[in-house]
Amino acid sequence: MSGRPLTIVVPVYNDPEGVKRTLHSLDSQWVPDISVAVVDNGSSDETHRVVKNFAPTHIDLCCRSESTIQSSYAARNTGIRHVDADVIAFLDADVTVADNYFDRALAHLERNDLDYLGCRVDLTIPDGQHTRTARYNAHTGFPIQQYLDRHRYVPTCALFVRREVFADVGLFDPRLISGGDMEFGNRVDATEYDMGYCADAVASHPVRTSLRSLYGKNVRVGRGHCQLQRYYPKRYGEPPIPPRHEPLDVETADLSIDDRLAFGALSTAMTAARASGYARELLSPSDTGADVDGPPSL
Repeated sequence: MSGRPLTIVVPVYNDPEGVKRTLHSLDSQWVPDISVAVVDNGSSDETHRVVKNFAPTHIDLCCRSESTIQSSYAARNTGIRHVDADVIAFLDADVTVADNYFDRALAHLERNDLDYLGCRVDLTIPDGQHTRTARYNAHTGFPIQQYLDRHRYVPTCALFVRREVFADVGLFDPRLISGGDMEFGNRVDATEYDMGYCADAVASHPVRTSLRSLYGKNVRVGRGHCQLQRYYPKRYGEPPIPPRHEPLDVETADLSIDDRLAFGALSTAMTAARASGYARELLSPSDTGADVDGPPSL
């Protein structure tokens, strides 16, 4: 191998507590030569100080900055460019991982000769925050295998990619507010790299407990859908008709009648949020990465 076997890239923006939890989780891992690159995307709070002052025991930690483009995908690209690992893993700044997460993921990657790997993500509800919104978010979940099987991508909260893939197909598209993980995964799939899923490597992602937060996320998703069509009409269709995706399966058998009714109402509200974001982006396009023509090269 030319460099380290593995580096974890963690983008962060104004989330000191989230990135602290993630770093403590990573520092508990006993993986040889593990390195972590945290990329601060122009935080205006104490996030950068928290990362700089973190004293790791088992991991080699470095902190980079990406302040030119306000985009988690731009931050990930900065991390990719500054590491020399053969495999690059991605986690979000509020994600924690189970013991042997990296051992199991890398073993699965090597055993099956894969180039692109998604891992299981469990959504967790913080103590004392079992709101209906939180329970709805946990119920709809992060069905990573369905994302991979039906939409041909893995969210960047639990993704492993060989460096050679980035060298071949390019990096993430920093112009996208949302959907950059899907666009990249679809690009990888189109070049026929081997993609897979590892259910034994588990990451934990906290749910959104407030309606405002969940609604805001879906607005961003809607805006991302519109951007995908603007930049990639041959793949995702042209505005003003939003792209259609094969629906995901969500179990409802264990829900009470009250929860079924409430979750149905929340699902309708989230659909409206995505439509609102789509319309907003259609009428007033964002200028994120305005000087970028597309996915940059490695």
